[in-house]
Amino acid sequence: MHIRHTRKEDLPRLLEIYAIARRFMAENGNPTQWKTNKPAPERVKQDIEENLNFVGVDDNDIIRFVFVFFTCPEPTYSYIENGAWLNDAPYGTIHRVATDGTVHGAMGEIVNFCRQTTENLRIDTHENNIPMQKALAKNGFKKCGTIYLEDGDSRIAFQRTEE
Repeated sequence: MHIRHTRKEDLPRLLEIYAIARRFMAENGNPTQWKTNKPAPERVKQDIEENLNFVGVDDNDIIRFVFVFFTCPEPTYSYIENGAWLNDAPYGTIHRVATDGTVHGAMGEIVNFCRQTTENLRIDTHENNIPMQKALAKNGFKKCGTIYLEDGDSRIAFQRTEE
C-alpha cells in the first residue's frame, strides 16, 4: 500500500468507498453519523480541489481507503467540553476516513503518513462509531472530550501526540 493525493478521476471510487462505509456503519450500530448522504459529493470534490484528500492504493493501483488531512486549525475544535486537548500546539486534523473493507490497519497507515507532517494529530468520531474508536485507541489516540460540528451534532474528540 502507498498513500497519494487524490485525483479528480478518483471521485467515482471515493463515492463508492463512502457508500460502503455508510453501509458498514449502519450495520454496526452507527446509522446516523453519515446517514445516507455524507460526505456529500460536493464536499469530496472540494477536498480534492484543495489537495486535502488522500487515498491508500494497493499494488494493483486500486484505491482501498480515503481520508482528509490538513494542518490549519479545525474551527470545530476551538471549543471542547467534558475534557481538554492534550496540548495547544499546532496540529494536523484527520477527517472523513473510510475503507472499502478489504484492508486491515488502514488507520495505522494513515497515522504514519500524517506523522511525517506533524506528531500532533486530532480527530473526532461519533459516539456510536465503536470500530473507529477502537482503531484510534490502537493507534495511540487519547479521548479528550466532546466537540460540536457546525450543525450542532456532538462528536468524541481524540488526540495523539509524542509529548
